[in-house]
Amino acid sequence: MRRWAEFVLRHRRAVVAFWGLVLITGVLLVGRTTHRLTTDFSLPGQPGTVTAQRIEQSFGSGGDTGPYLVSVTLPAGRTVTGSEADVGRVFTAVGEAVPRGRVIDEANTGDKAFRTKDDRTAYALVFYRFDPSSRQQLLTDPIHAAAEKVMPAGASVGVTGQDVLASGGDDGGGPGVLGETLLGAVGALAVLAFVFASFLALLPLVVAAVSILATFVMLLPLTYVAHVSFIVQFLVALIGLGVAIDYSLLFVTRWREERDRGRDNHDAVVVAMQRAGRAVVFSGVTVAIGLLALVVLPVPFMRSMGYGGALIPLAGVMTTLTLTPAILSSVGPRVDRPRIRHENRASRAWSRWTAAVVRRRWIAAAAALAALAALAGVFLGIRIGLASSASLARSGPGYTTLTTLKRGGVPTGALTPMEVLVSAGRARPVADRLAEVDGVSGAFVPSGPAGNRAGTSIVVVVPDGETVNSKSVDVVKRVKSVSENLPGVIGVAGIGAAQIDFLHAVYGSFPLMLTIIALLTYVLLARAFRSLLLPLKAVLLNLISLAATLGLMVVFWQDGRGSDAVFGIAATGAVTFWIPIMIFAFLFGLSMDYEVFILSRIREEYDAGRSTDAAVIEGVGRTGRLVTSAALILFLAFAALASGPGTDLKILATGLGLGILLDATVVRMLLVPSLVSLFGPWNWYLPNWAARPLRVQPSYPHPEREEPETRAAVGEAY
Repeated sequence: MRRWAEFVLRHRRAVVAFWGLVLITGVLLVGRTTHRLTTDFSLPGQPGTVTAQRIEQSFGSGGDTGPYLVSVTLPAGRTVTGSEADVGRVFTAVGEAVPRGRVIDEANTGDKAFRTKDDRTAYALVFYRFDPSSRQQLLTDPIHAAAEKVMPAGASVGVTGQDVLASGGDDGGGPGVLGETLLGAVGALAVLAFVFASFLALLPLVVAAVSILATFVMLLPLTYVAHVSFIVQFLVALIGLGVAIDYSLLFVTRWREERDRGRDNHDAVVVAMQRAGRAVVFSGVTVAIGLLALVVLPVPFMRSMGYGGALIPLAGVMTTLTLTPAILSSVGPRVDRPRIRHENRASRAWSRWTAAVVRRRWIAAAAALAALAALAGVFLGIRIGLASSASLARSGPGYTTLTTLKRGGVPTGALTPMEVLVSAGRARPVADRLAEVDGVSGAFVPSGPAGNRAGTSIVVVVPDGETVNSKSVDVVKRVKSVSENLPGVIGVAGIGAAQIDFLHAVYGSFPLMLTIIALLTYVLLARAFRSLLLPLKAVLLNLISLAATLGLMVVFWQDGRGSDAVFGIAATGAVTFWIPIMIFAFLFGLSMDYEVFILSRIREEYDAGRSTDAAVIEGVGRTGRLVTSAALILFLAFAALASGPGTDLKILATGLGLGILLDATVVRMLLVPSLVSLFGPWNWYLPNWAARPLRVQPSYPHPEREEPETRAAVGEAY
């Protein structure tokens, strides 16, 4: 690291010029990158997806998307009975307005289930062709425009559906990626101003801006060789903001510490690179490991978040280890004004806190583990799926339309119907049998092109309730089970079938992903800490912390004990199917950052000859404010992400934010110091047989004695 520091300092002008060019290129290309992102959540090779693709090829639309529910409500004094022709014209016009649209209604099924009990409202299922590009727009406007041209006098049209409810009926809303990033940056600046108390607070923000745009530049070529999920842009902008600031914060803090110890600017930068730079490299690799492990999952959109997300720590490490030292060596001392805060000694507050934890280490460890175990126990009740319609919207046209249909006796399962593809001529007997399945409200056989093409037919099965999570998809499992024994059935598609496929494909592969992450992280940290025990403890604590975080999400979102008060969103009834995996992948790496920051400094103090307890007190005293500030910055970035309109992104953001706070407080500032103190000399054991393949020096504990300053610090704590 010293040679790298000297290289950067010798070529600092070229380094700054290079990153300036990257900054300009990023500004020019960021729009092109975001436009090439997709919203495709398909699962190639899975039964539901295969059937959905056949339906789309033969019928042009439908398969694995939730349809629009279009309703026509007649004025007072008129009923659907006697107005069938007028209502039929509306639905015909809607079908023509939706590209490759397929309308299922009373006219082509002959079933009065497509009208409400009061006979005032009729509705139709409108299947559409899904556009996976980021330019996909809701079709509510063209549907309304087409319907109004042929609408009976005094009637009204309504449009609802899963997508309409999730967006509130509007494609816009919320501050957008740029606005959310600026919100996060403002919060980060406030924290940095407190930490540095000088104009130096602006430096990590500059580095973060360059890092984010560099990530978008690196992401663009990937969009030409693979589909990259639109979610990646939010992760790049906001997690990239937090990660780059955290790394730069660590580097700059160590630079200030060395300056306060009397080193000149050049030497301070070099030492910061040797100490903090090494921690940044290990932290970045740890985050990347957690994300790259997503590529083992047989799901394209999650793989894209894996390799797309892995660019975030890569860019953060590159900018921190080049641009940060280049700027510090040039103008660092001039912008570090006014010098209100100094780094010439460990924080007294954090030293006293850690001394108290060390003295009562058994109590501290037991209390922290009990709290985490309680939350992890709640996690066992998690449901995986989609948010329920009740939590997606409480107002707006889509909500009003759904309320009208529900009051009229229409089951909410109409939002997530199943489409059963059968051979021509077999639709009626299949529908009659599936209508008898427990939990099915009705099975319909559309006549004409809406249900019969290319030698195949479709049976539309509407369940009693929405099939949106791991509990409510039981009816889909029953339908699939019965269908397997019915002649002529080709397959079952729909949102519920896709949920089952996802649970099988992703969570069936999760043990492999977990094993890869755990093993690679253990090896990396064993090399970083030169210890057999410390990396094992770090991996286990991370897993416990992640389980506790998911327990918090169950309480906050699934049970609604927080979501209603904070966001005005009712209990979702489930945690969105892809979010637990994403939280695991990101939090495993991000929280490990803080473990590396703390233990690297504790290891440094121990190698300098301190006892284990003294090294713990000094190490946490030096890094406590840094870690809590870094966690707060990431939390504010996630809070900015939660300001967007989408419920799924709110769930992801709150999960990451709550997880970061839980990890940086209960785990890193209570459990880590207490356990390191408890294990004592065992922390520092790395024998020759283990050190040799890691290509590091072996490590053995040195004789320890209680130091006067440690005894004094522990005494001051009580």
